Formats: sequence, structure tokens, C-alpha cells
Amino acid sequence: MAQEWATEKRRLINIDDLDSRFSDDDLGIPIPSTSPGSVRYTTGSTRQAKGSLKSHRHDLHTVAHFTNYFHICADDRIIMLGRHVLGKETFEALLNGAALYPFDLLEESLAALAQWLIQEQITIYKSFPAAFRQFVGALSDRESFPKLRLIRLAGEPVYTTDLELYRKHFSPDCVFVNAFSATETGNIAAYFADKNTHLNRGRVPVGYPIEGKEVLVVDDTGKEVGPNETGEIAVRSRFLSTGYWQRPELTREKFHSEPGTEEEQLYFTGDLGRMSKDGCLELLGRKDFEIKLRGSRVDVGETEAALGEHPGIKELAVVPKKLASGETLLVAYLVARDKSSAPTVTELRLFLKEKLPESMIPAAFVVLNKLPLLPTGKVDRQSLPEPERSRPELENPFVGAETFIQEKLAMIWAEVLNLDRVGIHDNFFDLGGHSLTASRIVSQVIKEFRLELSLRSLFQSPTVAAMAAIIDGHQDKDLPEGEMERILSEVESIREEEAQRLLSSDRKEPAKEIQLVVREQHSNERRQ
Repeated sequence: MAQEWATEKRRLINIDDLDSRFSDDDLGIPIPSTSPGSVRYTTGSTRQAKGSLKSHRHDLHTVAHFTNYFHICADDRIIMLGRHVLGKETFEALLNGAALYPFDLLEESLAALAQWLIQEQITIYKSFPAAFRQFVGALSDRESFPKLRLIRLAGEPVYTTDLELYRKHFSPDCVFVNAFSATETGNIAAYFADKNTHLNRGRVPVGYPIEGKEVLVVDDTGKEVGPNETGEIAVRSRFLSTGYWQRPELTREKFHSEPGTEEEQLYFTGDLGRMSKDGCLELLGRKDFEIKLRGSRVDVGETEAALGEHPGIKELAVVPKKLASGETLLVAYLVARDKSSAPTVTELRLFLKEKLPESMIPAAFVVLNKLPLLPTGKVDRQSLPEPERSRPELENPFVGAETFIQEKLAMIWAEVLNLDRVGIHDNFFDLGGHSLTASRIVSQVIKEFRLELSLRSLFQSPTVAAMAAIIDGHQDKDLPEGEMERILSEVESIREEEAQRLLSSDRKEPAKEIQLVVREQHSNERRQ
């Protein structure tokens, strides 16, 4: 196995072949604790590799944490899931006399992992949450892991559904740990749970800072926020990485020396979180997953957490996708718990509507057999497929157009919503519609039927059949050419926030609403 992993580019030294005449005494070479001991490369969410310099003090502190918190001893057998962890796990195991057991995700299936864990009598399981979900998802109720005493997840948000999977499949002697760490900091915090731990639905916290690490949650100016407020997680410690290999500018950007101290540094992790009053930290996701979507700030992690509470979903990932038109959509990729009856888009939207504002609800939902994983076991977000143009799975069956007006409307809706077809009873919002697409549909309808139509009328008739009925009742009110151009100009100039207000407005004269809104916009622009 060692020879296979070494490949031709790496020299393999077999200690049994070493000359026995060589001394095994301590060489006695003085090495300062701050001297570089290793370099670990990480790509993070950007996939741009950067080498993090680890001092001897940093590496030893990491080993001490694993030894003291997880009670690693010579009897432990620790999984090494993927070749990427070879350097990361070596000291933690071998300096305690424990054994490392590699399981190659590139060569083996996660479905085979259960039998392998039993056969090799693994005592400590460590992986990203996505790999854990796929592994446990392949289990039946017959497997037993008598030697497994600790499950440690890290690197991505962990949900209470993961905790439920642990309670269902593993023994009372096994402890569940949600940990938080970064290549630049080492271990930051840990949350321990057992069979008696019960949390409200949502995320499992990453727990309390470990010894030697101070955790802060700060705003965009670097000022610490209050309890239960969201901000970026920063870590202050003398046990951090000393910076990035041959990247001085990036080192200065991410690592900040503390005034009055020679050894302590402050590192900004790029992760979002919030801290409870008693100091328990909750990880919310990456800061670069927070995006601006149609004028609103959207935290993708919050959407993932809310969607993860749906009982019919086993795995999920929510990502922003940019269409060829330039528009950005929020797309949810999910693996159903029961593949024969995946939840419908209608059901998912109604579920999320109780928890999130409209701007944070995905425009498209894509059901997959499984999520793509990187060799590390993390979700490969960049390999998630583009959403197809096919009509989503709704609760109501597809019904085709029955009249000329319905046929024209269905074509307009399908073009604007980027779908292959639209049924006459399909709800506009279930199809992924929002205020901007509503404006485009109204504009196209005015052009096609030469009819004055407001955004609010679309909200009041959010199906092709209902809109066709409105148009059919106003066919005798043909707009003059000049009037139509004026209304079109007004509709197309409406901003996102005003379109949202119109869709939720209770006013009785929608046509006048549009004129009033546009006049307000123009007036504000002149004042500015």
C-alpha cells in the first residue's frame, strides 16, 4: 500500500531495511519552536492552491489537541479518508503510537466503507459531513461497529439530521464530534454529542474554543459583534500558521499581528458564524457564499440550513448559478431520502416560505442520485450540473394550452422563465418566477396583446389560465400605439425593489401604481 501511494515521484524508505549500525539516539539539534516544520497546501473554496507554513509549535499544538480532547492512544486505528490527509494526520496518529488506515475515495466506493470499517476495526472515523452522509446513507440496520468510539466531522456545516443519523446507526459507546478547523489555524473549536444530546432542528454548533485559541465574531470593519449576531469568524492565538509560502501579500492580508504582542496573531477565516452568550460557536458557512441577488443580500448557508430541515431531503447543496442571459439564480441540488418519491418543488417552496424571505428561496431545484464529491470528501460545488430547462416537478400535473391566448401566454412564460414548457395551471412562483421575471412577462404580454396589464394583475393571476381569462375579458380595450409605448417604457424601467413592492401591494389601481412608482424613481434620480 505504501508503495502504491508513494508513486514513482516519491522516495519510499522502509525502516526495516535501514542499516542497524545507524544510531537511533536523539541527534540533539536545537530547533526553535517558531521554525518552519511543514507546508500544507490547500485550495479552499477558490481552488487556487496556497501553501500554509506550519511551525513546530503549531504542529505540536495540533497533536496535543487531538491527544487531549479525543484521548488518542496506541490502541486506536484512525481512518485516513483520501490521500489528501496523509501529511495532515500522520503526526496526530503516530506521535501517539496509533495506526493510520487509508481508504482511497478515488478507488473505492463509499458503499464499501461500512464493511471495511468493521473489518479493520477502525476506532476513529474522520471526514467531511458530505462523505459521512453518503456513507451512512448506504447502511442497512444490520451493520454494527463495535470498535468505533468516535466520529469527527469538520469542514462544512453539520445539521441535526447528521446527529440523528449518528444516533440511529452507531452504538452508545461512540461519541459524535462536530469540529471547526482551518489549515491556517489548526483546530479552533469542538462540540461533543452523545446519544442523549438533542438539539432543535438546524445546525449543530461547532462548540467552544479549544485551549490556546481565542475566537471572535467580527463585522466588516473588524469590530466584534454582540451575542447571536452574524459576522466573520476570526482566531487569535500564538499557535497559528506563520503565513503562506512565498505569498507575502496574502500573508499580510489574512494574518494581523496584535499590538503589544510578539507572538500572537489574528487570522480572519472567511467563515461566517455567531456566538451564543455562553461562548458556543455556530458555523454558518463561507463568507464568499454570501451573495447579492436581485438587490438583496443572500446567505447561501442560511438557505441550505433551512432546506436541510425538510424530512424528505438526505443531502443538499445550494449554489448561485449565472445564466447565459447574465442573470444569477439560486439553485438547490438535493438527494431525496426516498428516491421513489422526491419532494415536489411546490412542497419545497411552501416549506421554505415559512422560514425564509422570498429572495432566499431557490429559483430551481435539481434532484440528483448523489452529490459529486472532491477526493477530500467535500462537496464539489463546481461540478454540480447546470439546471435543465425542463419544467420542474410540481404537485399539479401538466395541462397544455386549450385556447389561442393560453398558447401564446405559455410560450411567453416559457421563454422568460427559460423552461421547455409551461402548463396552464402551473404557478408562476413555483416555476422560479420573481419580480424581475414578472416585469418581463408583463412587458411581453403588453406587446403581444396590446393590452394594459400591471404587475399586480400577474400576482393576482399567477397561472397562464388565470391570466388568459383576464386578457380575454379586456380584448375590447386595445391600446393606442403611443399609449402602449409609454406603458412599456414605464414597466421596463421599474427597479427590482419597486417591482417587489408592487407584487405585494394591496392598492386597487395597479396601472396608476406603475406610473406613480416610475415618477418617484425619476424624481429621486434628479435629486441625486
